[in-house]
Amino acid sequence: MNYHLDQLPERTAKPREQGYTMVMDKGLSIREVEDFLEVGGEYTDIVKLGWATSYVVPNLKRKLEVYKAAGVPVYFGGTLFEAFIIRNQFDDYRRLLSEFGMEYAEVSDGSLELPHDKKCEYIRTLAKDLNVLSEVGSKDAEKIIPPYKWISQMQTELDAGSIKVIGEAREAGNVGLFRSTGEVRSGLVEEILTKIPFEKILWEAPQKAQQVWFIKMLGSNVNLGNIAPNEVVSLETIRLGLRGDTFTHFIDMDAVDPMFKPEVKTGRPGTSMPRG
Repeated sequence: MNYHLDQLPERTAKPREQGYTMVMDKGLSIREVEDFLEVGGEYTDIVKLGWATSYVVPNLKRKLEVYKAAGVPVYFGGTLFEAFIIRNQFDDYRRLLSEFGMEYAEVSDGSLELPHDKKCEYIRTLAKDLNVLSEVGSKDAEKIIPPYKWISQMQTELDAGSIKVIGEAREAGNVGLFRSTGEVRSGLVEEILTKIPFEKILWEAPQKAQQVWFIKMLGSNVNLGNIAPNEVVSLETIRLGLRGDTFTHFIDMDAVDPMFKPEVKTGRPGTSMPRG
């Protein structure tokens, strides 16, 4: 960091199990990747090449080399996996991962109906050679999955070999974990956390309000995904309590200058600087 501030939450260091920031690359050029990594690479744990953009983006191998040189792992989006298996090309998909030297793979079923035991079979097969991230939840806004199914599927996918399970939200943050308005389905999240370890879940949260909600609930080292490249530094400031949304959340109000304490400024507690 460029200078010192007291009372900042402790962030885990890379490579980390908690506090992941997963960035979605929706078709960045090589120059854009270089610019993004210059300022955001330190705060990015992994990059997803969104859905099947890797099929159409120019200079894919060169792009992957730029990420690799920066020490930032990359994986192809789960929709590409689904595009292969619906065409009965799973073996081709595995060859593709090998050809491009991928160390991570995503297994999802957000765009198609895939029997869960078959999904777990794919996870087990890929996990022999790769780090597998598996996504739970549907991209169909009309399909509401009850909490017990989220929990059951997450647990069986972890048991099958996934290193982390991803809570589906799409790139817009308006399905799965969220209502169409972007509001967090808080009861769902709380119920999931009663059974699934905190560090094993990567919550897709592309909207700032969603990121703030998860950080306030679970702390600065919550795993968050589908972050836009130009929002990575902003997210890091939210994690550290250096943006208005979480400004007082991590501060011990008993230790601040007395002039900023609510009872000093107003004579009535809780009306000036809430504890967050």
